[in-house]
Amino acid sequence: MPKLFGNALTRQELMRRVGRISQAAGIRRTMLLDGVEKGVESIEIRSGSGFNIAVLPTRGMKVAHAEWRGAPLAWVSPSAAAHPAHLSAHDDGGGLLASFGLQDVGPSTGGRGQLPRTPAKNITADARWEGSALLLAVQGLVRETGANGEQLTLMRRIAVRAGEHKMRVVDLIENTGYVDSPFMYMYRIHVGYPALDEGAELILSARGAEPADDASEAGMNDRFRFTAPAAESVPQTFYYDAVADENRHVWAAVVNKRFNGGQGIGVYVRYHQTQFPNFIQLKRMGEGFYSAGMAPANCRAEGVEAERERGTLEYIEAGGRRHFETEIGVLTNQQQIGEFEERAARIRSL
Repeated sequence: MPKLFGNALTRQELMRRVGRISQAAGIRRTMLLDGVEKGVESIEIRSGSGFNIAVLPTRGMKVAHAEWRGAPLAWVSPSAAAHPAHLSAHDDGGGLLASFGLQDVGPSTGGRGQLPRTPAKNITADARWEGSALLLAVQGLVRETGANGEQLTLMRRIAVRAGEHKMRVVDLIENTGYVDSPFMYMYRIHVGYPALDEGAELILSARGAEPADDASEAGMNDRFRFTAPAAESVPQTFYYDAVADENRHVWAAVVNKRFNGGQGIGVYVRYHQTQFPNFIQLKRMGEGFYSAGMAPANCRAEGVEAERERGTLEYIEAGGRRHFETEIGVLTNQQQIGEFEERAARIRSL
């Protein structure tokens, strides 16, 4: 049963207390009407716990705004929720979850692919009871085609249980064409202020790390720690050999123990290592561009040819499918942060 406002209530007990369920938790579909955001559909999910997100079907089913009890969790770029017609190939707008791919995430596509600028279709948004749980879910289909007959579809479902402070993302990617297709896929979780601030840190179990360039190599020793924004800060990127738990899950989080006078807050991700074999950290400490990126991926952002040369380029065969299940949520206090750190230490020892 959902725990709302400190009370664990059955469906009957909750419905006796409200005129309609949206009073406590629900989904609302809206259309943005002003400036470069005009024409972008936003689907807002309120969990009733204080964890709220906005899904943008017009932007490839990304999760844009996210908050925990009024505190924003994600960095949002100056372009924010701009319509694809006004969006640069090098700008995904930030947000809690941006997805890159599906055929290429290399320099020729701004390191992002077509997905962030491709509107979804067949959108559904509903709140329904499943046993004693109230499930709030959004679903949509994104289609990508290539010059050589490639046809890939992404069916995404984002679900939040009322009373919880996490979301579950389920992606089904299918090659509906008649030729094998290159397949490069990456999530980017942009953690921003105040979950990110001076003294925040990345928690991750990993065997080692590789810097992407000279600027990143200079920051290897401090890669887990975050500073205050700085004008001369240079973006840094690190590739990790992450360690999974006994269920092949990788856990990572950006935590700020100083948040709200020491209450602490964090944003975490859990994913399956067989689905995303790579973990990439994107450290952006610039003024206005202040973001801690966590990026599970099946590739690097260097393009199809670079992956092919390394022998790591994945393909989806004609008629083939790939399945992804990911959890993204909030660590709401010092106790939960401590438990996450203990898990990371245990996984590191496996």
